[in-house]
Amino acid sequence: MPSPSLNADCGLNPSNRWIFGEEQGTTSVKLAIALWILAVAVRLILIDQPYVDYWSWRQSDVAAIARNFVEHGFRFGYPQIDWAGGSGGYVGTEFPILPFLAAIYYKFAGIHEWIGRSQSVIFFAISLPFFFLLVREIFCGTAAIWATFFYAFSPLNIFAGRSFMPDVPSLSLGIIGLYFFLRWVRDRKIAPFYLAAITISLSILIKITSIVIAAPILYLLVAGIGDPGQRQADLVRSRDRRSRLQLLLFIAIAVLPSVVWYWHARQIAERFYPYHFFGAGGVRLESFSWYWDIAQQTATSSLTPILAILALIGLFVAPRGRFGCFFDWWLAAMVLFVLAVGYGNRHPWYQLPLVPITAAFAGAGCAFFESKISSRVAVVALSILLAGSFAILAFLYVRPLYESSAAQLRDAGLELNKLTASDALIVAVDGGNPTIFYYAKRKGWHFLEQNGIYGGNPKNSQQAIADLERLRRQGATHFVFTTPRFWWLESYPEFTQHLTEGATLLEATPEFKIYELNR
Repeated sequence: MPSPSLNADCGLNPSNRWIFGEEQGTTSVKLAIALWILAVAVRLILIDQPYVDYWSWRQSDVAAIARNFVEHGFRFGYPQIDWAGGSGGYVGTEFPILPFLAAIYYKFAGIHEWIGRSQSVIFFAISLPFFFLLVREIFCGTAAIWATFFYAFSPLNIFAGRSFMPDVPSLSLGIIGLYFFLRWVRDRKIAPFYLAAITISLSILIKITSIVIAAPILYLLVAGIGDPGQRQADLVRSRDRRSRLQLLLFIAIAVLPSVVWYWHARQIAERFYPYHFFGAGGVRLESFSWYWDIAQQTATSSLTPILAILALIGLFVAPRGRFGCFFDWWLAAMVLFVLAVGYGNRHPWYQLPLVPITAAFAGAGCAFFESKISSRVAVVALSILLAGSFAILAFLYVRPLYESSAAQLRDAGLELNKLTASDALIVAVDGGNPTIFYYAKRKGWHFLEQNGIYGGNPKNSQQAIADLERLRRQGATHFVFTTPRFWWLESYPEFTQHLTEGATLLEATPEFKIYELNR
């Protein structure tokens, strides 16, 4: 039987129910389909853009892993990056299913940026209907339509939803898993059980930060047992050995594969240079000002002020029927995550799960306000005004993210690919962005280098000279400057003189300078 919330009208006035199909469910479904088509179309804009946008460095790492699968044999358990000099560059990462799938496609279609980017679009497209259904189950159809709109077009989700990164695929699988888990708790049918366990398992494998969905899962279990209408039946189930075994089986399917994989990834990081585990060091408390900056960025450029304000209102006015605190628990888990992983949250994509949470609350807020307005004309006019304002703000906030921030790195990389042999080892003054190595199809080091990781600007010329000579002894053949750090040539005169005497300038442009190191 459907849950009561499925047919709930959010308290709408009868004269307004036609707008979002509360009396005729087909209307809300048609609106959801229209939003789905438009949301996917938006993410296909510049789908073939090179990895030079605002998140270029993270995407170039994933893309390099995919290309290395093609070039060095599809060794799934040994992902490789390009910034570990002449070594294999094996690193500990999330479950690399996305670069592995991209590498398979590369075999047939060649290496193209749109292949990697399309994976996020596909996962987002699959998850959107499930998000609509999830919100409709917990709140109502009107809230679900608005929530779907906000979720689909929030700036952070638009940009992440066409980036070659694991975050949107992981979030999408998590949303699908949560929906099926809700279905299982409500109906106790076996198909939703396995679908929930498998999708949640993949979600955590692809991005370990998805473990925060354990909070809403725990809530659903507690709420499913505690509902007055089902208390007696559920208590009987709780005593049933089969139900207990099912729960243990769910935990095994959802968690054990991640335990095995991340143990393996940790072993890789400990055994091989550059001894790097993706995301390591992120669990660190920071100052109040650090968290305040994250909050400001999230409420503006990631969500837009409109979505943030509506979500705050919805938090207090959302209906709290059966399972009604689902998003509250998810929100609480995310707040704790941001606090605990303070340093890691310097990257805005770590806050991506806040998008569906705030979208759901904002949808509930919109449904609440609509229930207080009796005039159809007023509701339609205000809805158009709200949707239009949000869309304009989303466009203004997301547009700068598409702009090139690493074009000089790509151009230098393409030129290095022409000028150097395939076994050349590059020392790059690149600010720690591996885009230059990806497009050069060469390996090398960031400069300054410390265990493969970018070590920042040198304290003085002597430090820069010592680091360069150490890398030269390890086989470095070329050195490249890029535009943002041309100031090094003036600020470290002894190093500049050392480079001039010990290397030959091969190419100089306003964007980069390429040197061949003398043997």
